[in-house]
Amino acid sequence: MPFGTSWHTLLDECDALDDDATLVTPLTETEFRITDVQEHRIVITETTTGDTEPLQRDQFATLADRISDAGGTFQLQRLPPDAEPYAAVLSLHPRYECDTRAGTLTETDEPTTSRLITGATQSSVDDRDRSEPDLDVYADMLLLIDALERHDPTTFDKWETPVLINLYTLLSDVQRNAGDLRTEVREILLDRLHHDQPIHGQYGSVQRTTRRNRSLKDDDEVLRVLEDEDIPRERVMAVDREKIDEVLDVTELSDSAVYEINEREYVRKADVDEETKQSRLQGLKDQLALSDEPEAEDLREEVDELEDRIEELTEFSPETEVGTRS
Repeated sequence: MPFGTSWHTLLDECDALDDDATLVTPLTETEFRITDVQEHRIVITETTTGDTEPLQRDQFATLADRISDAGGTFQLQRLPPDAEPYAAVLSLHPRYECDTRAGTLTETDEPTTSRLITGATQSSVDDRDRSEPDLDVYADMLLLIDALERHDPTTFDKWETPVLINLYTLLSDVQRNAGDLRTEVREILLDRLHHDQPIHGQYGSVQRTTRRNRSLKDDDEVLRVLEDEDIPRERVMAVDREKIDEVLDVTELSDSAVYEINEREYVRKADVDEETKQSRLQGLKDQLALSDEPEAEDLREEVDELEDRIEELTEFSPETEVGTRS
């Protein structure tokens, strides 16, 4: 992965820290805070002396290269003088872990949290993010995940018809509500993207782009412009579909006389039993509440996996119909 992507993720993690979050260097245990996050550097202030130091992006890139060159695990003792803050800040990135006991800075395959933070930290932000949002798509995704966990998704052809109907209904609801939410988020992003360069996040990147749509001007104006260029109007005149339909309504001509007709069979969602969905959803919420009990360790692990899956199901294919063409 290019370091540019990792860099923007690191900037996002720094922005998400609470104002009173304090980081600790891994060797000398010097405390400092992040006081400014800029496009090409991160500014820190040592809590004891008040000294300010800018940490440059290219130095973070160099440190990341050294970790990769070392096979993914870099020995902290090999850090150059005054480079400890770089290791501490880089550990905020979900793919880098600083282990002071082992004396290593490691690039990981799974997301991790920094061990070098004291006081209020990003965890408080994560806790707020994990509270149940009042969104229709969230509730529908819980029900969808539950349905997929109770049945083997690799053997759809063996599922009972009512189960398939439930799955199709939930997929339709998730797609619709996710599409509405995606549109809302897109409108907000449009106000924040002011150029054509990609802007990176942890899971991907977005880019502002322009789509060009054309619509013909008034018929008389178009024909006048073409005639000025010696283009006969007969060359651009075409059959008007609306006028053809008007003719069919007042004659005995069949559609097939003027239309090429292709029939397409598809499945359409006819109704949604919201009461049953809410009842099932409440049962899932009651199960989630049990995770606060000491003896529910297994359930807590299931909840963690469920939250991970919810994040993976935030976008769906725009196809809403399943069918055949003839």
